[in-house]
Amino acid sequence: MGDYSVSEIVEQAVQTEKLGHDFYTTMSEKFTDNEGLKNLFDTLALKEQAHELIFTALKDKMADQKFENWEEAGKYMRSIVESEFFLGNNKSLPSMEHIKSVEDAVRFAMGFEKETLLYFYYLSDAIKVLNSPEKEEAIERIIKEEQSHLVWLSDFRKTL
Repeated sequence: MGDYSVSEIVEQAVQTEKLGHDFYTTMSEKFTDNEGLKNLFDTLALKEQAHELIFTALKDKMADQKFENWEEAGKYMRSIVESEFFLGNNKSLPSMEHIKSVEDAVRFAMGFEKETLLYFYYLSDAIKVLNSPEKEEAIERIIKEEQSHLVWLSDFRKTL
């Protein structure tokens, strides 16, 4: 597959955020009878949308940059995005039919956030080699927010 552009890697992050927004919006609509969960999912959907805009702006700024000899890293990052939480063989995120209960929704959301964090940690490492403090700061800010999403979901799960 050759070298991977930074733009391609950041585009995968954009797609991840779109999937997250769709997931949280769908779950909010599915669990309208649980006000706390609905509010949590509405908030998470808005956060994912904001992250998508940040990544889109980053992608536009970094369009011409390439990672030399990054074939393995690109394969690893692509495998995260294509995992069961995003676009895997069973298309778990797009279908979401397997989520029947509040517990299922929270557990799946936590798994989704963990997979997202893995990708963003790797993206952060990739961005560091570009020596761009502004871009590194943007990714780190998103990572901190994604970590808070996991904490919110964990705290909510404790109330079940």
